[in-house]
This record gives sequence, C-alpha cells and structure tokens, in this order.
Amino acid sequence: MSFDHAVRAPERRERELWFAVAGSKLVTVTGGDAGGPTGFPGAPVLPATEPHYLGGLDGVHCFAYAVDAEPTLPEGHAVSDLRSLWSTVSEQLWAVAGKAVQIVDWDRTHRFCGRCGTPTERVDADRSRRCPACSLSAYPRLAPAVICVVERGDELLLAHGTRFPAPFYSALAGFVEPGESLEGAVVREIREEVGVEVENVRYYGSQPWPFPHSLMIGFHATWKSGEIVIDPSEIADARFFPKDDLPLIPPPLSIARTLIDVAVARRG
Repeated sequence: MSFDHAVRAPERRERELWFAVAGSKLVTVTGGDAGGPTGFPGAPVLPATEPHYLGGLDGVHCFAYAVDAEPTLPEGHAVSDLRSLWSTVSEQLWAVAGKAVQIVDWDRTHRFCGRCGTPTERVDADRSRRCPACSLSAYPRLAPAVICVVERGDELLLAHGTRFPAPFYSALAGFVEPGESLEGAVVREIREEVGVEVENVRYYGSQPWPFPHSLMIGFHATWKSGEIVIDPSEIADARFFPKDDLPLIPPPLSIARTLIDVAVARRG
C-alpha cells in the first residue's frame, strides 16, 4: 500500500475513508466473532464539521474529523485506541490513522494564537492555522526522537523503561534537543540513561509514532566503553543480552523491533 500526503482533496473522488477522532481514539467498524475492530468507516458516521483531507491511500481518499470524546455511535461501530489497532490493520493504514489523530489534535489545541491569544483561522492551502491579528502561523507539531540498539560483540544493550506499558525490553530512545544533531542525540541519550559511551552510530530508518506526535529515527551503534549505570527516573533495568537469548521484546511493526531483528541477524 502507498500513501500520498496532501492537503487539498480532489473534486472527483470515487472511494473515501473517514477517520472519526474521539479524543485520542478512533471510531472503528466492528465485526467478526469477537466483535473487534475490523477497519474504518467509508463515510462519516457522525456529523463531520471542518474535515481535514489527509491524502490518498492507493486511490482511496482519506479524511479526518473530530467527534465527542465519548460519542454516541450507530450499531456496528466502536471507539478503539491506536495501540489496540496496531495488530489488526496494515502498517500503512495504521500510520494514516495515526496521522488523523495527530492532525485533529493539532487543530483542536491551536484554536488560539500562542503569542497574542486571538482566535486563529484555518488555512487549508498549507495545513496551518493563522492569527489574523499578529500573523503568527501554527503548523502541526512533530517531535523527532532517536532510538538506538547498541551492540557489543554478540550482545545487545536493551532496557526496560519506567513508563513501558508492558514488561518488555527495548532499544534506548529519547527526544532530540534544539541545536543537536541526530547522532549527537544518540550518544547523549545513551550516556544519560545507562552511563555507557557508544561509537559508529549508523542510521537505519524512521517511523511515524503518534504518541502523541513523534517521529522515531532509528540507529545502530557500537559499545565503546563504560559499565551500565541506569538513570532510575527513566530506566527500570538495562542489560547486555546475548543475541541468542533475548528477553521479551517489542512486537512487530515497531521500529524498535526492526532494529533488534536486524542486529540479531548480523550475528557473528
């Protein structure tokens, strides 16, 4: 599946997909024996005021709109959070759903100018909200975060974060500071969180991460020196694990899992 990001919807549209955003969750179509989420509505299921065009997913035109946090839904629909949808839809469709949540949240939280407090106006041409009084423009926010798997011979440095929703171990990650390079952020975050030095920082790939508005930028690095000393405010536990004896790790679809799998496949 391929997605073409766009701001303006074409006049002629044969197929549509609508993402109704309820708070930070999404309205889904239910079905199957378990009655779980199976997809998204092909048309608005509730009044769609000020919808946002997201782009085209293999020729299907995608829209997002805001609804009440606890909406009254027609039969056959439910409200689902993004994490629960992770394993039920394709990676590309999940990414578009994440974009829908982020765009609606940005629009909801930028109704007033951050400089002078004047109500802002929507500018559809470039996905922004503009202040008519002082001309300040607000665009959807994106917070870059680095994530890195550190290798030491046939071992991987993995950690269990204090805020992890499940008892798994994952790659180390953190947000990029203003004025900082991505590679510099990798070195700093690993030093701060587990006290070791790394070298040979290598870019692998990236993944949109709508929790709430991040872009995960993945790296591999090589251990250089130091023993593990965790920052207890961020890390509950961190260890070097043999590549053939890893703990519970993140599920597929996450870039953390991909980084780990690639490192394991490089076994010497």
